[in-house]
Amino acid sequence: MEQHTAAGGPMMSAARIHRLGAPDAVGTDLVEVPVPGRGEVLVEVHAAAVNFPDTLMIAGEYQTPTPLPYIPGHEAAGIVGGTGPGVTGIRVGDRVAVLAPHAFAEYVVAPAEAVTPIPASVGFAAAAATWVCHLTAYHGLRSIAGVSAGDTVLVLGAGGGVGLAAVELAATLGATVVAAASSAAKLEAARSKGAGVLIDYRSGGLRDQLRDALGPGALDAVIDPVGGRYAEQALRELRWGATFVTVGYASGEIPRIPLNLVLLKGAVIKGFEIRTFARYDPDSAARDRAELEALWRNGRIEPAIHARYPLHRTREALEHVARRHSIGKTIIDVRDETR
Repeated sequence: MEQHTAAGGPMMSAARIHRLGAPDAVGTDLVEVPVPGRGEVLVEVHAAAVNFPDTLMIAGEYQTPTPLPYIPGHEAAGIVGGTGPGVTGIRVGDRVAVLAPHAFAEYVVAPAEAVTPIPASVGFAAAAATWVCHLTAYHGLRSIAGVSAGDTVLVLGAGGGVGLAAVELAATLGATVVAAASSAAKLEAARSKGAGVLIDYRSGGLRDQLRDALGPGALDAVIDPVGGRYAEQALRELRWGATFVTVGYASGEIPRIPLNLVLLKGAVIKGFEIRTFARYDPDSAARDRAELEALWRNGRIEPAIHARYPLHRTREALEHVARRHSIGKTIIDVRDETR
């Protein structure tokens, strides 16, 4: 709830860390409400979504350093509370989804280009849960791997946020989707999103299961948000000239790939990082975003929400995701009203 200091400045509640560590480093602080600058929008946050990289940033294990003190979170939805100079087409009172750092707070400032209107039929929680994972997955499938109808796509970590979104979107693109995950519940979620072949990591080697289900060398693309020991096994089952997309390392292990496999397969290994993609390939980023928005507004995609926590229990929400208990997305209800 917004408060004021003795000097009259507006304050807000925010989840924040003052030291790097496990999710138990997260507390709730009273901090100043941010002020939108040129080209920026102030959003009153109603719901925010937890992503696995949030847990890595808190632990100091992400690819970039985490500044302290730090408000985690990069994905939220709410109501526009103000705009900075130079912002057009966005009005106070608009319901929007945003991609911006420091989202686990009652207010967040985002660049205007990172703000997307929410369809009337979509609630704040669903809007907050859509963009990071679905946009990551869609860029990876559409622009990086070039997936099209009839392709066979393997999604590793198919029960996680990015994995489940990749399953749903690959199926929407007309691909045959192979989902690999570590539990029956996660595989059932993948099946419900369109996976046609289900592989349980616990049932034996990934490569052997792929060959049993599809025959040798049957994959046109792999989407890998996990890394670890399954990456090389998946790479070995690519068709000649196929594409392997590395999206992240939720396993905590960055794989070491023998380059002779790339040579023998004529394979293409590409990396994807959502924060910089639009900077380096703005045309593809704009096209993908427009296509994804159309799917969203037409009801073709819908995030799976597994658990919800209030803001003062952000620590528990992060622990839930860090322990890989979440199937799909975990939400922080920043305000009681989350329509």
